[in-house]
Amino acid sequence: MGYATVSLHGGTVRYSLTLGPDALAAAGGEAGVRLAPRGDYNTLADLVARKVGISANGVRCEPVPGTVTPPTPDRANAVVIIDYACPGTPRELVLRDDLSDVLGNDYHTFVRVEALGSVRQYTLEGDRREARLAVAAPSGSPAPEVTAGSGVFAFFRLGIEHILTGVDHLLFVLALVLGGGGIGSLFAVITAFTVAHSITLAVAVLGGASPPSWIVEPVIALSIVYVTAENIFLRRTASWRWAVGFAFGLVHGFGFAGALLDLDLPPAALAGALVSFNLGVEAGQAAVITAFLPVLLWFRRAAWERRAVKALSGLVLVAGLAFLVDRVLVAANW
Repeated sequence: MGYATVSLHGGTVRYSLTLGPDALAAAGGEAGVRLAPRGDYNTLADLVARKVGISANGVRCEPVPGTVTPPTPDRANAVVIIDYACPGTPRELVLRDDLSDVLGNDYHTFVRVEALGSVRQYTLEGDRREARLAVAAPSGSPAPEVTAGSGVFAFFRLGIEHILTGVDHLLFVLALVLGGGGIGSLFAVITAFTVAHSITLAVAVLGGASPPSWIVEPVIALSIVYVTAENIFLRRTASWRWAVGFAFGLVHGFGFAGALLDLDLPPAALAGALVSFNLGVEAGQAAVITAFLPVLLWFRRAAWERRAVKALSGLVLVAGLAFLVDRVLVAANW
């Protein structure tokens, strides 16, 4: 995924694109980019200039050699700035983004455009690659009102995708609900987890605190191991499971925040993106729990419930241990 801002400076259109770690990894295979602070990122600017096209008033704008701010040990994203020289003063722009051809079908760019006193947001992806926008009002015409375009839904969808593809988060939720108890206990556990990760997601994205991923990711894996071990070795956990969900939910929220922090969003875009993304996370989580709930209630009434809980928890425990070992080794640079 990427986040782009478009600004006009006379006959020049500046396109500033922030790419997160996943997009950079895909770009590395295409453009020979070495993902290190002192790597040669010039080829990344060339790749963006080739795959992002801008036309003004129906005439193609020529990209000028761009600059790249590479990742650092403290910042995982890279920022690519390309200036497009356009003939005359642009009145209407057409943006075309073909980066999904080289970065994968799942890649999409959130584009923010400020022009005519308005802010417009677009999502450009594999099946919707172009955005057309007026950047100069006809003589005597009032400036349009501020519109959000498709940006709000784009962050909502990003939240859904993040939870549905976040195997570690889903395994943790599964381990939590396996712990026993009725509907009331299940509701308390999920509510506590939701409130907790919403708090730390907001804190991290709004700049309050953001622990490094080399700490957060192993602790998320450890949360899976701990909860599944409770399921296996303790007879009843329902009475305090909500507290466990809340405590580890605080850590998972910092993990969720990485998806937005990698985009390095400007302050003006943070609030809307945060709300939409969090709602998407909750919607995805609710969908998974709803799908699993009938199975959970079914074997709650079975005589073999305890054996089933231990068997499923054992499988999740193995996965959690694999995540933990891998992330500890990565954190130790082994």
